[in-house]
Amino acid sequence: MGYQFITLERKGKIATLTINRPPYNVLDIPTMKEMNDALLAVKGMEGLSALVITAAGSKAFSSGVDVKDHTPDKMDEMIAVFHQIFRILTTYEIPTVAAVNGVALGGGCEVASFCDMVVASEHSKFGQPEIMVGVYPSMAVAWFSKILGLKRAYELLLTGKTIDARTAYDFGLVNRVLPDEGYEEALDAFLQELSGKSAVVLKWCKKAIVSGLEVPFEKGLAASEVIYKHALMATEDAEEGLKAFLEKRKPAWKDR
Repeated sequence: MGYQFITLERKGKIATLTINRPPYNVLDIPTMKEMNDALLAVKGMEGLSALVITAAGSKAFSSGVDVKDHTPDKMDEMIAVFHQIFRILTTYEIPTVAAVNGVALGGGCEVASFCDMVVASEHSKFGQPEIMVGVYPSMAVAWFSKILGLKRAYELLLTGKTIDARTAYDFGLVNRVLPDEGYEEALDAFLQELSGKSAVVLKWCKKAIVSGLEVPFEKGLAASEVIYKHALMATEDAEEGLKAFLEKRKPAWKDR
């Protein structure tokens, strides 16, 4: 499938969606439509261990949704297309990783934060500056308190301040800060931690994690038990992993 504003590629067990509008990788409506198409295409791929969302260049992951698309005549379409990114990602069974190398502001920060994990180069910065121009970030207000806690969410959303990668790590917005020098190699090493695992086991582990969100512990534990006994243990890779451990050898995953 040909894209004008993004690229989509698969290498082994990793699919990578790259926002390709350097230097600032602004998310306008056509770009976000392509992102949605690509996200749906990746859902149909078999044997993936992860989806990576990243961007071209080292200046910006994305500086946000195009201000020109916030006008009254475009607002409804812009919000529908933008929010569709997150609605599709909520249906993902495989892990998602945002690889941020530069600023992630506004909608760019929201896209990165909604991935299961975020890795960022040292010079990266994060922020939701919408309050500065008299609006608020429509997705972040529903999401940040869940992943950062209420106090951090208030701080970021009400002040509109920008924070560096180390502070984003301290806030819980970033999983790992990677060095600027050797960033690509460090990113590959991080992704190897996923691609070296069984794709099907990763899927069921993520499903079990999600099943326990926003429900009482006992209910989440019960859901995890069902998935473990009737889904995970029915896979060939669960049997292979346990057998390989007992035989003191490296498992040969079949991703099924």
